[in-house]
Amino acid sequence: MGKRQDPAGMMDKTHPRVHIPRKSQEAHAMSETPTTPSADRLPDAAHQAAILLMAARTNPALKLEAIPAEIRPMDRPQAYAIQHLVAASFAAIGGWKVGATGPDAPPQCGALPAIGIKPSPATMSQATLRGIEAEICFRMGTDLPPRDTPYTRDEVIAAIATAHPVIETLDSRYADPDSVDAFSGLADTQSHGGLVYGEGIAAWQHIDFAAEMVDQFVDGALHMRRQGNPVGDMIRLVVWMANEGATWAGGLKSGQFVTCGSWTGKSVVAEGAKVRVVFPSIGAASVDFV
Repeated sequence: MGKRQDPAGMMDKTHPRVHIPRKSQEAHAMSETPTTPSADRLPDAAHQAAILLMAARTNPALKLEAIPAEIRPMDRPQAYAIQHLVAASFAAIGGWKVGATGPDAPPQCGALPAIGIKPSPATMSQATLRGIEAEICFRMGTDLPPRDTPYTRDEVIAAIATAHPVIETLDSRYADPDSVDAFSGLADTQSHGGLVYGEGIAAWQHIDFAAEMVDQFVDGALHMRRQGNPVGDMIRLVVWMANEGATWAGGLKSGQFVTCGSWTGKSVVAEGAKVRVVFPSIGAASVDFV
């Protein structure tokens, strides 16, 4: 992990000051599922950690070995508090990523900046990690604002306009994202870099997603073939987003994408790689790294 530094000194001397908008006060103040900070040290610690992550977003030369121990998140609410402060700096939230380690595991999520969401075919200029994951996302056609009565599965399905094939590109604010702890990874939205979406289909409800295959090609060669999403029921994740994951930001909104976890796991490709993913029932998406 390297030598630990005093966070105040590091921010004064090594990292530029980054303005956190006033609305971020609200973002970290609501963080239990993804929402309430759980330690008295948090608001200051969360702000300091968010500043470091935002600086690394702006300047890859400021990537972190780790969040300094004094301000590192120690649980999920603390990680979400940092993540929400970073998201408050986005010009707009264009979508969400949500996943789980298995069919019965609790979900975890993150907001995606609209500027990083692009239609296929797309080009990305990620100079460092160049990670890729084949996924399916759902685009909302109707707002689902927070409310006291939880949204039902049928209500959430009715609010979905289209399903899309997507490639999530991975980048990180850490020099080596595999070396940091899980809560630090969650604070950095699980290494999200960008999202490339293919054309959507409205008639997706008949698709047997458990039987659906995906082929992932790199530079024209078949790189990986997988069947089904390890999370199982993807709609379960979208329902959770409507009722818990996105409520701190005003809920799910029409036009936003909700991408539901990797079908292929993380792969890292070379500079200049051309990536294409194909879901037979959904369609294809492609991205070229430049």
